[in-house]
Amino acid sequence: MSAHPPIDRLSALLKRFRVRVNFFHSGTLCGLQKYDCSSGRGFLHVLRRGTMEVTHHGAAGVPKRLVLDEPTLLFYPRPLTHHFHNPPKEGSDFTCAALEFEGGASNPLACSLPPFIRLRLADVEGLEPALALLFAETDRVRCGQRLLADRLFEVVLIQLLRWLLDHPEEAGIQPGLITGLSDPRIARALVAIHDTPGDGWTLERLAERAGMSRTSFATVFKQVVGQTPADYVVSCRIALAQMGLREGRPIKLLADQLGYANPPALSRAFAAKVGLSPREWLKTDKESA
Repeated sequence: MSAHPPIDRLSALLKRFRVRVNFFHSGTLCGLQKYDCSSGRGFLHVLRRGTMEVTHHGAAGVPKRLVLDEPTLLFYPRPLTHHFHNPPKEGSDFTCAALEFEGGASNPLACSLPPFIRLRLADVEGLEPALALLFAETDRVRCGQRLLADRLFEVVLIQLLRWLLDHPEEAGIQPGLITGLSDPRIARALVAIHDTPGDGWTLERLAERAGMSRTSFATVFKQVVGQTPADYVVSCRIALAQMGLREGRPIKLLADQLGYANPPALSRAFAAKVGLSPREWLKTDKESA
């Protein structure tokens, strides 16, 4: 029997940092379709049939123009303006959903993904059954269709994330959370943090979870995640604190939940990370909403 049985790398993360998926279109798209970053949402588009051109405007590291001529998945984890140029009459057949990563810019999953991922449907193992269910549901209007389509799109998103964890290089993912979860040893430490972020996660305890020496663990963690273990723990806690503040939870409760001795300790860590006190940040966040 293996000393290290397989672990669930996604459930704790998605439980802490939820992704809301809202189906909004299925069918033909003709002519020019605009998706503006001002909406504050990400997008997941599935090109089922047809050909089209997609353009991006003002985004570094993203191709300005692509021509698609086969079934393709287009994934925008963060807001990014993009335009679809479809044939004016026969159009292209699409199924689309909007994505909202809880925590916005501080969501560690959204931050770890590139701004745009393009994948042929045939290349993503395990996606076909989920898409078959989605297409069967969106092809005709029935009771509860929109709600069920949202759930099925969530299944598609999880299947996609699973694939990305196993193929980070093919997707062009840079060092971060996804590449950390792709490493079997580092993943054990990350899952432990996501499971109980308020625990006293010392370097020794995390290295023990990974089954590595302290020195080796610290070195490999920094290489694949791009942060030190201590930095990642703090980043995760502060992201959760921001979400809690948005929900109206008191700072004392958040301090208890996130492993800080008292509210001032959390406030100091928050200010060091964000540059503002929790109260100042919340006021700014509400004004920009």
